[in-house]
Amino acid sequence: MGKCKVCGSKGALISSKLGVCLACIRNRPEEALAITDPAHAKSRARFGLPLKPPNDPDGIACGVCANDCRIEPGNKGFCGLVVNKGGRLVRYAGTAERGLAQYYYDPLVTNCTSWWVCPGCTGAGYPKFAHSAGPEYGYYNLAVFTCACSYDCYYCQNWHFRSHATGLEPIISAEELAFAADKRVSCICWFGGDPSPQMPFALRTSELAVERARREDRIMRICWESNGHFTWPFAKRATELSLETGGVVKFDLKTWDGDLGRALCGISNRASLDNFRQIGEIYFRKRPEVPVLTASTLLVPGYVDDEEVSKIAGFIASIDERIPLSLLAFYPCHELIDLPTTSKKDAIDCLRAAQQAGLQNVRIGNIRLLS
Repeated sequence: MGKCKVCGSKGALISSKLGVCLACIRNRPEEALAITDPAHAKSRARFGLPLKPPNDPDGIACGVCANDCRIEPGNKGFCGLVVNKGGRLVRYAGTAERGLAQYYYDPLVTNCTSWWVCPGCTGAGYPKFAHSAGPEYGYYNLAVFTCACSYDCYYCQNWHFRSHATGLEPIISAEELAFAADKRVSCICWFGGDPSPQMPFALRTSELAVERARREDRIMRICWESNGHFTWPFAKRATELSLETGGVVKFDLKTWDGDLGRALCGISNRASLDNFRQIGEIYFRKRPEVPVLTASTLLVPGYVDDEEVSKIAGFIASIDERIPLSLLAFYPCHELIDLPTTSKKDAIDCLRAAQQAGLQNVRIGNIRLLS
């Protein structure tokens, strides 16, 4: 049973760790964010990461992700990978040559958020983008976990990457990782953490892997699973790689409401929404056989409700009502450990809200987690 520090209300769907209720985030955002911002800062301090994206007037602009940190000498960027040393930015990882990442071979079919429209899992786009008219049994997805992030989600299921970002291990070269995408592999999926702070590395690795696959006359799809907090040039190039290769750009649209996004994830969601709209408007209709853009939303009990999903879905439908959306069940993780898993009732309510908002292609993911 949590208690809101703004209005004093109590309930099982109010996180005592976050300290505020949904109504106050929506209706009294200044007071609510004055509580949630320090909660994020306290969490990040445990890992030695900057409490918020630095915006020092005399600092040097990083420019890789949409946080666009301005870093003074002796300080580091929000992701922890970039340091200003004596007036010069030093990138320990995330350059075109090397990144902070781990990888593994994930047998197809896989459980990614967009498996239901993926060539590797369904055969969509066969024979140009898939090895068979059905699931690509016997092939693998090279799943690349990037150990840094441009957000600070309070419920991050992969929160352990923060210790990698401060310890700067494991480092891998673009050439070594591209070489791992051998003849067993038909797709590479970038996730994490998030690829957005290491896009020079992710793009260079992907380009090397695609070049090699083309020389060997084989399929190599490039997919992204991201919060979408890119700068536009990187978002554009990433989408073009996916479009060319049969891959999918998957945005995790956390919220529609900017104050709720900041309360849950510590960062404004505006750049993510802007990137999603531009990608959808420019690229979605160019490849009808495999959707190049999809979205997912985590149904955080007490915070991401049917009203929020309706607004997210309405936003997506305003771009194209055929863009797929997966609604994902929440389970307690990282700092947000005092909330229940998503209920079946709430998931169904959110599904109906998304459909009523005009989306044609919506599903509930990870149903087994529903309470």
